[in-house]
Amino acid sequence: MYIKSIDMLSLTEENYLKTIFSLSYPNDTVVGTNEIAKSLTVNPASVTDMLKKLYHKEMIDYIKYQGVKLTKIGKDKAIDIVRKHRIWEYFLVDKLNFSWDEVHDIAEQLEHIDSPLLITRLYDFLGNPPFDPHGEPIPNEAGVLTEISENINLESCLKQQKIKVTKIIDDSATLLQYLTKIHIGLGSVIEILEVNDYDKSMEVIINNEKNIILSWEITKKIYGIYC
Repeated sequence: MYIKSIDMLSLTEENYLKTIFSLSYPNDTVVGTNEIAKSLTVNPASVTDMLKKLYHKEMIDYIKYQGVKLTKIGKDKAIDIVRKHRIWEYFLVDKLNFSWDEVHDIAEQLEHIDSPLLITRLYDFLGNPPFDPHGEPIPNEAGVLTEISENINLESCLKQQKIKVTKIIDDSATLLQYLTKIHIGLGSVIEILEVNDYDKSMEVIINNEKNIILSWEITKKIYGIYC
């Protein structure tokens, strides 16, 4: 993936680019200052200051009264960071036996290593995996992310439907630890028994053996394919 030569970015600037990309993916939507502040748990004034720096480095464009979008070089850089992060996560789980809830913070540090050759060789060593341990697509060397086209959000499922889990879109340790505790992971089968009209919570059966109530906050973060 070609990335235009630019001024050196700080680790914080790289994290902002990755956050903007994540918030705008997959439809390349405009991202507001408050969205970024909430995602990074910083105040909006700090976000505004950082966005000015990224604008001067041609990483973002301002959309009047709406927010920001990544430029071509900004998006290329963000995808490069995402690619490194997800490859490192896969390596940590597949080769070093970390659990899926332990790898995010470590990968956050490793993603800033600036060695394209290292990442290329690591990716090849791992067998060019298409997805990270949470089911998120790993961009290939051309920066292309290939999603599972049949993916549907558990939140949108109806009573008596059944899905096999393919992706979790929140890699926070507390959520992943909870999902592990109730035996939900990639490949798990979830059958919907009831949907609560009041709060959108679901009563489900997990892997044909465990009944549990899942909140809407959880169901909206789980994706799968019908089975």
